[in-house]
Amino acid sequence: MLIHSLDEAAVRAGLSIGLPLANARAICPELTVFDADEVADRKTLDDIADWCDRFTPLVALDPPYGLFLDITGCTHLFGGERALLQIVSGALSRRGFAVSAAIASTSICARTLTRHASGKIVADGEEAEAVAPLPISALGASDAITAGLRRAGLKTIGDVALRAPHEITARFGASFTTLLAHALGQGDAPISPRKPLPDYIVEKRFPDPVTTDTVIAMNLSALAAMLVTAMDRQGKGARRLDASFFRTDGAVRTISVDTGRPVTKPEVIDRLFRERLDALNDPLDPGFGFDLIRLSASRTEIVVQQQRDLDANVHDNDELSALIDRIAARIGGKRVVVHLPQDTHIPESAVLAVAAQHHLAAAAQAAWPERIESEPPLRPLRLFDKPEPIKVPFATVPDGPPHQFTWRRVTHTVARVEGPERIAMEWWKQNGDGPTRDYFRIEDEAGLRFWIFRDGLYESEPADAEVEPGSVRWFVHGLFA
Repeated sequence: MLIHSLDEAAVRAGLSIGLPLANARAICPELTVFDADEVADRKTLDDIADWCDRFTPLVALDPPYGLFLDITGCTHLFGGERALLQIVSGALSRRGFAVSAAIASTSICARTLTRHASGKIVADGEEAEAVAPLPISALGASDAITAGLRRAGLKTIGDVALRAPHEITARFGASFTTLLAHALGQGDAPISPRKPLPDYIVEKRFPDPVTTDTVIAMNLSALAAMLVTAMDRQGKGARRLDASFFRTDGAVRTISVDTGRPVTKPEVIDRLFRERLDALNDPLDPGFGFDLIRLSASRTEIVVQQQRDLDANVHDNDELSALIDRIAARIGGKRVVVHLPQDTHIPESAVLAVAAQHHLAAAAQAAWPERIESEPPLRPLRLFDKPEPIKVPFATVPDGPPHQFTWRRVTHTVARVEGPERIAMEWWKQNGDGPTRDYFRIEDEAGLRFWIFRDGLYESEPADAEVEPGSVRWFVHGLFA
């Protein structure tokens, strides 16, 4: 049992991270202990990062307890760098967090300052001067490197910076030299944002939080018009839209909709989000109100102009795509599918179900095998996702049909049969492990028609001589109309 984290009072008592709990109790008998929950800590850090999205869309995690915010071009919206720093630190402090923050032109320099110089803002070019008096532990290097530097008499970052880079590299490695250079402002390692930057963003901030559905819908419609105007300047339309609602208590709710074709009309965006909001199992709870609503297009495409006055097919396709978008917004895009043929003779793999929004054009151009007129269908109207086993007491061997079978505790007597249709598995994909199937189209005495198959051959499969021929299994794979 080791100390995972502690507060300032425990530090003043002489405790440190990594100290055994028994030793800590001996040093501080009145110690209050809580079990560490790293999953909850990560969840809290993610929630804070979501809240920080209101300041900049470029937010990166710096585990275990840090965040990077790229505020380039955003500070003027909040009154400058000093005002933004106070807003972020003050809001988190009021919620009970111990906050240490700094602003610098490089992320490593800013992180170094947060460990011993919280609240400092460093101008571009002054990084080396700002971090020079800080202890070497502020760099966040490993304990072995920190101890080695101290034994060498290098106690501050400035002391280490006075040494030649090749000397530091030879003793402590190239990674530490790179870390030191970034802290001194000599180059920078780019941050990795949690979310990709959307192509277009529009947002509305409110001096007083809004709570009513009417005001929220009205502002969302206005943002849709602004977004369409911004995209129209470059001839683009939205394929994926995200609406983020920032509550005053820090909670963030994001709702996304996908479209089959690039959207270029604000009324279409407005309708899709209305459908999505109406279908939510968990209604959009404003709490004490939203102080920021953001609408972004995370995926866009160039709009291809088409003749729409005389071509009826274009209008039909537009209406069908719009219908699919509305249904997908209400019940989910994965539940609206189209089927595409696959180049395989395996029945369960011959058709692929894909999202209709993204494959509608491919489905319209797909070439399906034509049915032979005056001939019964070769494949059943209903094909089971997984073949269901049946009991066959006896059948004509080696490759004949059953005379009777039991499926779902009901016995069926075979009246008519067509087959067999032999289908071997794709040995180049399955290493020859799949047994050969013999399919039969069967009609029982009641007129019900089944598509059944024998898994394996009585003559040669299975290859193991110890396995009896009776181990060959039968399945029903589908039902004809």
